[in-house]
Amino acid sequence: MGTSCFHSFRLRKSRSKHLLQFLSSSSSKKQMNPDMVNMEKRRFDSLESWSMILDSENVETWEVSKEDQEEWTADLSQRAVAVKMVRIPNQNKETRSKLEQQFKSEVALLSRLLHPNIVQFIAACKKPPVYCIITEYMSQGTLRMYLNKKEPYSLSTETVLRLALDISRGMEYLHSQGVIHRDLKSNNLLLNDEMRVKVADFGTSCLETQCLETKGNMGTYRWMAPEMIREKPYTRKVDVYSFGIVLWELTTCLLPFQGMTPVQAAFAVAEKNERPPLPESCQPPLAHLIKRCWAENPAKRPDFSDIVSTLEKYDECVKEGFPLTSHSRLVSRNATLERLKGCVSMSSSSIPVLG
Repeated sequence: MGTSCFHSFRLRKSRSKHLLQFLSSSSSKKQMNPDMVNMEKRRFDSLESWSMILDSENVETWEVSKEDQEEWTADLSQRAVAVKMVRIPNQNKETRSKLEQQFKSEVALLSRLLHPNIVQFIAACKKPPVYCIITEYMSQGTLRMYLNKKEPYSLSTETVLRLALDISRGMEYLHSQGVIHRDLKSNNLLLNDEMRVKVADFGTSCLETQCLETKGNMGTYRWMAPEMIREKPYTRKVDVYSFGIVLWELTTCLLPFQGMTPVQAAFAVAEKNERPPLPESCQPPLAHLIKRCWAENPAKRPDFSDIVSTLEKYDECVKEGFPLTSHSRLVSRNATLERLKGCVSMSSSSIPVLG
């Protein structure tokens, strides 16, 4: 096993209840070269390597909320990180087994992922009854928190496309690694200082080849695909359905199925084929893409590679100053037709051209 840049961590409680301070040796403060980065990435590729040394004499006395999980912030060698703490109960064997497996699965997946739109894994610590997953700190919180502060339908098309591209690129990469997220939602999408989105929380994720071995449904009802609600066989297309709901959130800033309980929302989707109402203000091309993503038939939902390609075309058109649905002036017929590919709704039958 290669030399670790983390060495031994000493975790101690700060005077502030929600702040942890990590202290490490001075060597961890040095700038790592690309070879070291690659070596550290490989270091986490074995299941044994994520059991980092957690040096604390009073781990049993830590104050943990009544919930099984709690998010903390910490400082790792003067770098802000996020610490997800999982308290494993000793009394309930079934809950303990479930949480241990979820922790093991999340660390195993996170340690293999490296992408600008996937939250970056840093380390994991294990000393029962408290387990920790340490990731980069996303200062602006969740996408849901961001949308809650906005007026309904207030995001510009440029902002919607930028956020949607971040999410879809992260998900395209995730699927290319054979991983199904299974709980894609605005609460599991995090924003950094530059307002870029990263996909997070892989506690219910699984390798696509192993997902069929699990029973029951996974995820959150408001974003859950109908086949998963019905506990039927499913594929990676459940994530595409969830993305369709997230894209609807971006265009409206609203909570999906507002006014319904989660169970009522699930019943409406699975039994009545209902979806959140698309506003008239939604750009027709985006509305068309949303409908494709949340199609009842999983086979009719696009892959994330197609979604990324479509959104990139839309984004290019907006940056060029063209609206997505109509165009009034052209410099050259051929040049414009080429430039406007993807700028009009895929359901449109013609492109207005001025001779």
